[in-house]
Amino acid sequence: MNELAKELAARYGARDWHDRRGDLSSTVVDPIRLHDTLAWLKDSAGYAHLSFATAVDNIERGVFTLTYTVRNHEQGHSLMVHADVDRANPVVDSIHLLWGQGWTYQREMKEWFGIDFPGSPRVDEEFVLEGWEGPPMMRRDFDSLAYSDATYEGRPGRVTHDPATRMQERLYPEAGK
Repeated sequence: MNELAKELAARYGARDWHDRRGDLSSTVVDPIRLHDTLAWLKDSAGYAHLSFATAVDNIERGVFTLTYTVRNHEQGHSLMVHADVDRANPVVDSIHLLWGQGWTYQREMKEWFGIDFPGSPRVDEEFVLEGWEGPPMMRRDFDSLAYSDATYEGRPGRVTHDPATRMQERLYPEAGK
């Protein structure tokens, strides 16, 4: 374990350090320590660039795994910081004051997963899904077929074709005669 891993473990209880490649590592922190960990990485460890932030729905474990990837350009190293947030109450401290673009990622995670970032600018405004009134669609318990059937079934012009028959008719129309 390198010095950064030891320092994060001592300061913030970071665990499960993995060197993915020579220029990429990952670690896990508790969500309550996430903001402080990221602030220290930015202000004291040289990880000044937020590359991206995203979430994954781990429905089997009842959590969303948030991943923040930060980069130290001087060392040529990126670090993925993971934190598991309870699906039943997904609330996470905002990072928009650490990195200006952080609110964009948070707005996306709010819209797609229902994860709340109190105090984050425009977090409750529509982002990608303009006019969307359904549940967060990236949650794995979202039933896209049921939603589509309930929302779009009665629209005119919607026809379902058996793919094999349709291809036969379109590619070889004379074979059916």
